[in-house]
Order: sequence, then structure tokens, then C-alpha cells
Amino acid sequence: MSITATYRLQLRGDHFTLDDATAIADYLDDLGVSHVYLSPILTAASGSTHGYDVTDVTRVDPALGGREALLALFEELRDRGMGIVVDLVPNHVGVAKPRENAWWWDVLTHGRRSEYADFFDIDWHEENGVGGRLALPVLGSETDLESLEIDRSGTEPLLAFYEHRFPIAPGTDAADPLAVHDAQSYRLVPWDAGLVGYRRFFAISDLAGVRQEDPKVFEAAHRELRNWVSSGLIEGVRIDHPDGLSDPAQYLDRLRTLLGTDRWLVIEKILTNTEPLDDHLPIDGTTGYDALAEIGGVFLDPSGTAALTALSASRTGDRGDATWIREQEVVIKRSVATTVLAPEVRRLARTILAETGVECSIDLLRDAVVDVIAAMPVYRSDYSPLAGLAGRVIGDIARHEPAWAEPLDALSAALINRGEAATRFQQVCGAVMAKSVEDCLFYRTARLVSLQEVGGNPAKVGISPAEFHLASAERAARWPRAMTTLSTHDTKRGEDVRARIGVLTQVPDLWAGCVDRWEQIAPSPDPVTGLFLWQTLFGVWPADGRSGAEVPDFRDRIHAYAEKAAREAGIRTSWTDIDPGFERDLHLWLDTVIDGAVGKSIGSLCTQLAPHGWSDALGQKLLQLCGPGVPDVYQGTELWEDSLVDPDNRRLVNYDARRRVLGHLQNPPVDATGAAKMHVVRTALRLRRERPESFVGGSYTPVFGTGPAAAHVVGFARGPEGVSPDVVAVATRHSIRLGERGWGETTVILPAGTWTDRLTGETVATAADADTERGPRADVLFATYPVALLTLPERNR
Repeated sequence: MSITATYRLQLRGDHFTLDDATAIADYLDDLGVSHVYLSPILTAASGSTHGYDVTDVTRVDPALGGREALLALFEELRDRGMGIVVDLVPNHVGVAKPRENAWWWDVLTHGRRSEYADFFDIDWHEENGVGGRLALPVLGSETDLESLEIDRSGTEPLLAFYEHRFPIAPGTDAADPLAVHDAQSYRLVPWDAGLVGYRRFFAISDLAGVRQEDPKVFEAAHRELRNWVSSGLIEGVRIDHPDGLSDPAQYLDRLRTLLGTDRWLVIEKILTNTEPLDDHLPIDGTTGYDALAEIGGVFLDPSGTAALTALSASRTGDRGDATWIREQEVVIKRSVATTVLAPEVRRLARTILAETGVECSIDLLRDAVVDVIAAMPVYRSDYSPLAGLAGRVIGDIARHEPAWAEPLDALSAALINRGEAATRFQQVCGAVMAKSVEDCLFYRTARLVSLQEVGGNPAKVGISPAEFHLASAERAARWPRAMTTLSTHDTKRGEDVRARIGVLTQVPDLWAGCVDRWEQIAPSPDPVTGLFLWQTLFGVWPADGRSGAEVPDFRDRIHAYAEKAAREAGIRTSWTDIDPGFERDLHLWLDTVIDGAVGKSIGSLCTQLAPHGWSDALGQKLLQLCGPGVPDVYQGTELWEDSLVDPDNRRLVNYDARRRVLGHLQNPPVDATGAAKMHVVRTALRLRRERPESFVGGSYTPVFGTGPAAAHVVGFARGPEGVSPDVVAVATRHSIRLGERGWGETTVILPAGTWTDRLTGETVATAADADTERGPRADVLFATYPVALLTLPERNR
């Protein structure tokens, strides 16, 4: 069946299982969704809240209901003409609780003799820092080895470190705990010793990399997926983090063969600024972060850039422009590569020397490699459109650092060789990029935080309609089945929060004045943290007349978010070096803001500007749902939502409340209830299901306004390829400035025909005569909503 739109569900064994998904199938059907898009369903670590720490790839997680529950969901959806899309995690598995992962447990037990030893990317080299054994960074300090015990309470003896348990190789348990430990193929080491015996997911030692490049590993890891395919249970797959794999293109080729030519396949490929997606890959597209930036960007007002830059520079010393962002990115990447990812860099350098035979200091080589990685502007440079990029980066560094000729020669030789070292270079580049940019830089800069999303470019405030249309037309032509999204389980803040913060680009002077007053009344404990969190508070503050103190869980959520943000930034406190004094001051400041005069002032500003945030939120939602690609609706976002970064964006969704709203949609007003958003979502999704040929694979034509406020119109026409358009989606942008001037005589230019606004039921007739004004007055078209979804009758198509 045709995939017209997906709805992402975050499954949890303790709160929302496959049976719960089955229970809301009727609601999703009524909403207009064609496919349910599930978070990972293979067996994850016990107590997992997300499913990305898979421990058993051979079965559906019993905590989610197991295969029986998956079959029940499939049958319910099939009866409704709907289907399932699954989220697959090929790069890594969970090893935090070793006994739950049979492959990992066997490797720990038998070492290199294990039949699964080649399943993991393990560093068995004699120079790995622990004499060729597998380093497990689980200790608090080296002295913790004195706390080891032998646990003989079960059927086999285990090495015990407080609540942790590790296997003991047969015949090696007849000694004291330290001696037993020394006899194993693994070595327990302090978490901060810089010793990790395996490739990780970024710097998360609880997630061990899997060698999918080995055909036997691929087959074992995809046996359950193959079963789902042969049984017809799934119609699409989302691939998590392909950049971590040895050879993403090779992996995707194998996966495409397994899935067949028709099943939907999208990948979580993070494209940096201006980076194209490799069209040699056998996929339907990305998971949509590129579309998120484009759709949100067209609603930002670039004219506010200078004032926002001045505010950031005066408050924090950070201009937030392209030069500053790039400089900070390089600095942070050097730091990450020499600290939390130092084990991976060290292993890479050792491999380069072993492969190339170039004689140079490993320390010098490591420094040169770090500089190249820091300068790399993409996650990995071995995709087809990026041919030559690595050479240009190395060449630039060689010109500035002539003393590094030998190590750069070695790195170049390794990349040319395309062996293990070249593979590790690409994997390390991606890990360093993610840890430095997404997980650090985007918490350290604060000119406009709504831009600081995965794959985003905070140096670029807004995109023009012309750029937006060109990007959308390219997606329609080249990637018509790519996923598009506005919110995910990984976005730093939800779509409606970003939309409200984005309104500040229209009123930068007002915003600067507010920040000045608030800082005088309640000075923030750190300038960057303060400016970052002022925007966050504005983005999530209730707009229904209540204060933050009156909203259940608001205070706890803000405190948890602020603490995480400050630690990720790593300026005043961090995950590995917590500053209790600073964090205490941070929490006291937040309480002062929430409970005092500043909180009331924030509330007043939100009351004033929230309607403009709603306007942009509806606009970006309509353009996403009707634009090229397959739109995903993240759970709960059919109403207004105020989510922040995980785990906040993975909270339980109240579907009873959403059912009630869905049952009473009759031209709802644009207000704090969010019913208007659900009205837009349902109307657009049902239209996609009604006329699928007008969307996926359909044509794309920009729609413009004409008249004094034409710049405030953004929209497009869609229709079956080769046929005149039969759908128009159009939205209002920069509504504050528009409110000052009004629409005047502005009209929206439409193709000829009698159009009906599916949101209001109003009809608009346009003539085919080129001398006649073709289109409705904008003030009439947008009288009820800041958006319109127009269709031609079936007989005119």
C-alpha cells in the first residue's frame, strides 16, 4: 500500500507497548495516517526508555508484548488499510547489562575464542593499554578493583562489582577476586582512564559497535527483520545512524536486497550545511532534518539578524555568526578528539602507522589527525558527492603546518589504501562531529536557539522563499519519498517551541529590551546560559494565562532541561566535572524567575507574541504535510506541544484528550487549545490519503502573492505528474510586520479553476484569462486561519 504519512510512536515497556499502539489505531486512522512508525522493537536492555540499546536482535521485545503483540498490531492496521514502519539500529547494541546480551556475554567469557568475537569491533591489539585484553570502562577508579567479589549464588560463578556482574572463563574461578579478574579476557578499568576496548556509539560506553560489514554478522543481526519482510509485517524501515558503520553504502545495498525494491527505506543521515545526499545510495531519502531546517527557516525574518547578533555579542561575547560558529566548532572538535574520544583517535593513529609503514612519531600523527578531523565540515567524507573533500582539507592543513608533512603523508596513504584505517577515520570523524556540534556547540551559543537542531546551521538566520522553493522542488524531483519531519525523539526542542522562538527575529529590539530588564531584576548565573535559557523559557511558557508555577511539572521540566543544557555546554559544569555551586545558583535563579516578577513579564510577552508563534507553527506544519516527501507526525504534535530535548520529548501522550479534540473539530479558532493545529493536521493527512498521486511523486509549483504584502505569502501547488495542479497549500509569514501594515490589495495567484479551502469550506474561483487578476484577496483567504489548503473538485482534475 502507498505510504502517504507516518505517525511516530515511542514505545516503552513500562508505559506504552505494542498493545497500546493497537488501541489507538482507530484514532490514527481517523487522523489520516497511513503508517505507524515504531521506535525500535527488538529486545532492549531491561528498563530501556527508548529501545536504542538492543540486547537481543533475534526477537521482538517481550516487554513491548513480543511477536504476538506485533502481529495483533499488524492485523488491526491491515484491516484499516494501514501499515507498519520499523526503526532499526544496525550500528550498535546495548552492553550495559552484559548478561542480557548473549553475544557480548560470550565474548567476555571466551575472549577471542568466542564465536561472536568478530561480531564486535574490538581492539585486541597488544598495545591497546591493557595488554591485548578487552578494556571495559566501568570502574570509578583503579582502587575499585579491591571491591571485586566472586558471586557464587547462581549456577555459575560471576565476577561482581557492586551491582555489576561479569562472566568468569571456565576453570579460572579458583582464586581470589583480583587473580580471577587478571585471568579473564577482559580488564575492568576506570571510566576516565582513556581506555576503551571497542568501538562505541559516539562516546557512550554502554553501546558497543557491531561489524555489519561481515556478511555473517549482517545475516545474524537481520534474521528477525528478514522474517518480518517475508511475513509481510512491515512496509518500511528507518535506519539509525548509518554513519557509524564501516561502509554505509555497502550495508544499504545488502539491506535493499533483503527488503526488495519497493519497501520504503529512509536513513538518519545528518547532512551539514549545503551537503547533498548521495544519490547512489539505494534509499528513499533521509529522516528529514534537512527539510526541518528549510521549512522552519522560511518563517524566520533575516532582518532581525543584526540586532540579535548585537544582543548576543554584548551579553556573551559570542556573535553567533558563521565565523564564530566555525571557529568554536574546530576548537570543540579538537577538545573532544583528545578527551572523550581519545581512545578512538589513538586506535586510528596506531592503525595508520601499521598499514602505511610511514616512520613518524605516533604523537605527531595523532596531533595531525586531530586537526584534520577538526577541520572536516561533514560527518564523513566518503560519500560520492564529497569526493575530493578529504584531500582539500588535508591540503589546507599541510599549507599551514609544513612540519606535519610526514603524518599527513601517512594519513593520505591510509585513505588511498581504503583499508581499516580509512574506515576508522570516517567513523571517528562522525563521532567527533556529533559530540562536538550537536551535543556541545549547540548548547554554547545563544543568538537564536531555535536554529540549534540536528543538522541545523545557527549561523544562518532564515531562508528566502526562493531558496525554499528550489530546495522543495529538488526534493520533489530527486527524493519524492524522503521522510520530512518537524519533531523527532532527538530534536532539541519541539516544533511549536521553535516556531515561537523564531518570532523573535521579527521583534529583536523588543526582545533585547526584555532581556536587559530581566537581567537587572534576576541576573542569570552565566551570560551564555542566561541568554540560552531566556529563549527557552519564552518558548515553553504557557500562553493560556497561567504562570509557569501553575502548570504541573513545568518547574521540574525546566530545571531538568537547564541542568542538562549546562552540562552539555561544558562551560561552567559538565557531566564529568560537575560544579555543585554553579548548578545550585542555576536552580535558584530559575525558581526566582518562575515565581517572581520576571515570570509575570515573560507571561505578558508570551500573551503578546504567542499568536504569531501559532501562525508560524500552523504554517510550517501545513507546508511540511503537503510538501514533497512523506511527512512524519511525531507523537502528540497534532496539538500544540512544548517539548524540549530528551527525555522531555519522550513523555507519555494523552490520547484520550486528543480523541476528544478530534471528535469536535468544526472550524476551531487559533488559540491555546491547539484544536486549530489538529484541524490542519487531519485535513492535510486525509487529503494526502484521498489524493496520493498529487503528493508523493507529484509535481511542485511555487505559489506567490502579488501586491504590497506579497512577501508575506509562501506556498506551492501540487498535483499528479504531467497534470495541472489540484492542491494548493499557502501560509502567512512574518505576521508581526504584516499586522502593522495589513494585507492591503495583496492577492494570492492561483491556477485557474474553482478552489475550495478544505479548512473553512469557502470557495474561490479564478479565471484563465491572463489579463484577469487570478486569485483571491489575501485578507479574505486568510480571514479565518493564517493558512489555506485549497483543492479543485475531482471533475476538474
